[in-house]
Amino acid sequence: MKNSLDENKPIFLQIKEQIEDSIINESIQTGERVPSTNEFAAYYKINPATAAKGINELVAEDILFKRRGVGMFVTEDAKEILIEKRKQTFYETYMLPLKNEAKKLRIEDRELMEMVKREDKSNED
Repeated sequence: MKNSLDENKPIFLQIKEQIEDSIINESIQTGERVPSTNEFAAYYKINPATAAKGINELVAEDILFKRRGVGMFVTEDAKEILIEKRKQTFYETYMLPLKNEAKKLRIEDRELMEMVKREDKSNED
């Protein structure tokens, strides 16, 4: 778990994203138990209902499932679901504005790809 929470973002979203990141980077594996709402509440000194809201969203998205009396666990398809969701968010957040700005500046797709490749090469050096 992160050491602290960001005051500028809802806590339940931070908990949700923290679990998502742990699944994507495989620090929490398929079938593994995630920290409980009470564990999050004790660690961050927050209301358990706040932590539950983030965890319940992950259940609704088929990322986690509940084993009654045992806890919440990572579903088999969780990582793939999260990666696809994040790719879509990446596209909407970065690619669409990039393409729109490029269009305004009359930058053709070919030139835009050359710019991306040029940036890749400068990072390799």
